[in-house]
Amino acid sequence: MINFNYETDFLLAAEASISKWITEVIATEGCTLEEVNYIFCDDEYLHKINVEFLQHDDLTDVISFDYCVGKHIQGDIFISVERVADNAKDFNVSFNDELCRVLVHGVLHYCGYKDKTESDAKLMRAKEDFYLSKRV
Repeated sequence: MINFNYETDFLLAAEASISKWITEVIATEGCTLEEVNYIFCDDEYLHKINVEFLQHDDLTDVISFDYCVGKHIQGDIFISVERVADNAKDFNVSFNDELCRVLVHGVLHYCGYKDKTESDAKLMRAKEDFYLSKRV
């Protein structure tokens, strides 16, 4: 089950199609969806989480809390829509494209992909691009 929660005025358009797409990503990666909660928020909300739980005093677009057991996918993915909007401008892409990249990025972490090294980040980006091209 995929749930969408809102801690800001933002509302995701096409929740059903996004949910279907993310479910297909998880299945394609050979994993089983248990429960993923997306929480959309603003910079201030996500900054507090970043400081409290990760001891990082900076802004970020996404933080995920992984509760997966093996290939059974479960977790909470917090997304700052303010950061996504700023990043979309910086990367010269649409807000929707950048938002979908962040949505799939969090789930790919749950499927076992990392992005701390240059080679891991390159693979993560390739996977993001692949699944973005499969979006409905």
